[in-house]
Amino acid sequence: MIILGIDPWTTSVWYGIVEKIGNTYTILDFGVIETTPKLELEKKLLEIGHDMKALIKKYEPEIVSVEKLFFTTNVKTGIAVAHARWVILYEIEKSGAKLLEYTPLQVKKAITSNGQANKKQLQNAIKMIFRLDNIPKPDDAADAIWLAYMGALNSRG
Repeated sequence: MIILGIDPWTTSVWYGIVEKIGNTYTILDFGVIETTPKLELEKKLLEIGHDMKALIKKYEPEIVSVEKLFFTTNVKTGIAVAHARWVILYEIEKSGAKLLEYTPLQVKKAITSNGQANKKQLQNAIKMIFRLDNIPKPDDAADAIWLAYMGALNSRG
């Protein structure tokens, strides 16, 4: 089973691809979809949609896990991220993959048993879980890997 994890932003969308075979989890790929700098939001959204469609076509995930939108202070940024997130959800729905959504708190608690875990603790947990020599770089890519791993853990429904 292939699981795609997505951490949406407006200028960058982080992704992680995890394969689950039985009780074995393997990172197949991770990276970032970057939009053209200083481009209007509507054009960034087109780029994100196009790249998401290509990523889904390449890996054919059965499950796509997306971080739920959460913001407390910067409403303008939150609205822009919401637009990007909806383009991503649209492409997932078109693909027929099962959509799962998680808050950062849910991910932290599931992976480290601590809802207040910091980014370094989560990165170290992923390094141990996947038996990696190094923490995935760039650091934000680990967020998407966590989301894919959560989808793999919950793939039974």
